Order: sequence, then structure tokens, then C-alpha cells
Amino acid sequence: MTQTQLYLISPLDVGGEFPARLERALAAGARRHGDLVTAFQFRVKDIDQHEAARLAAPLQAICAAHDVAFIVNDSVALAKRLKADGVHLGQDDGSPKDARTELGREAQIGVTCHASRHMAMEAGEAGADYVAFGAFYPSSTKDKGDAERPEPELLHWWSQLFEIPCVAIGGITPENCQPLIEAGADFLGVSHAVWGGDEVAAIEAFARVMRG
Repeated sequence: MTQTQLYLISPLDVGGEFPARLERALAAGARRHGDLVTAFQFRVKDIDQHEAARLAAPLQAICAAHDVAFIVNDSVALAKRLKADGVHLGQDDGSPKDARTELGREAQIGVTCHASRHMAMEAGEAGADYVAFGAFYPSSTKDKGDAERPEPELLHWWSQLFEIPCVAIGGITPENCQPLIEAGADFLGVSHAVWGGDEVAAIEAFARVMRG
């Protein structure tokens, strides 16, 4: 069984001091265990593509320096413009097949599947490289509305039947992540647990749980 890795999701404000914070977080992950942080999702809302590209540039460079995949949330067009490593699609952001056509064979394409086995299987059939389930816990980042909250058993079911990796998202902290790891999550998608306080201490706390 492969070891669970961290998939960092940006806060909505990625200007100002954030590039320095990202650098510190990725450096801490590398210090603790070189493979702890494997991907970073660039997630911004309500800004135009030019501004998004400006904000993305330093973050993309930091990720490249640490060999961390740079994934754009929601926008295939922005991912293509940035030559990003991939794109993360919500259920309303288009199909993995179309994203593959736009971004090429090497792109990492992920799909939000909430608590739905059916959505996840459809995403896999359409060529997704990973599926994301959640929110497992109350989340300040992912607004799920009335979406059903999945149980860790969903991760176990998926990992037993399918080769495609799964990401657990939603309110995940060092204190509550153990059941998700044990259930078979390939990645933990985390945002507020890292960026809501001291990012280095948070990465080190996750490392202690995930790597002992």
C-alpha cells in the first residue's frame, strides 16, 4: 500500500505574503519527508484570467522548484495558459475527456465526486487521473451546501476496486486524518488546517501522523 501524501489547496487570497508561506510549507514537507507534499491546487475566485496568471506565476515557480504538481482549480483555460501540471474539475466544470483534449496526455485531471460512487466511476471512465471525495468533516473552504457527507468506508471501497488514486477533502486536520489514511486515502486535500495558522507547524503535525 502506498503512503498517503498531502495535496495542499490554496486559500482564496494568494497575494502578499502567501508565496513565502507556500515556500516554507513545501520546504517543511521536504525536510520531514521528501514525498509528503505532492501537489498544490491554485484556487482563486472572481478574478480575471490575467490577474490569476499574475498571482499564479510565483507559486508555480515555487512548486516546480520543489517538484510539487501545480494544479489549477476549475479552469481548463487558465490551466492551459499557465501550462500547469493539471486541472481540478468540479461537477459543473466540464468533462475530463474535454480537458484531456485541451491539456494533453500528460496533464493530471482530477474530479470532485462528493460522496457519490457513481460520479467517481463516471469520472474514472472519462479518463480522470484522480477522484476527490468529501467533505469528510465540516469545512470552511469547500461549500458543500446540503451535499451528503461521505464516510471513510467510501475510500476503502474505492481503493479496493480501482487503481485511480483518491483524494479525501473537507475539514481535514492532523487530529482527524488518521481514519482517512487507514481507509485508503491516497492524498489528503488540506487548506485551512495549514494556512489558518503556522504552516510549518501544521506540515510537521501532519508528518508526525502520516509518517510517524
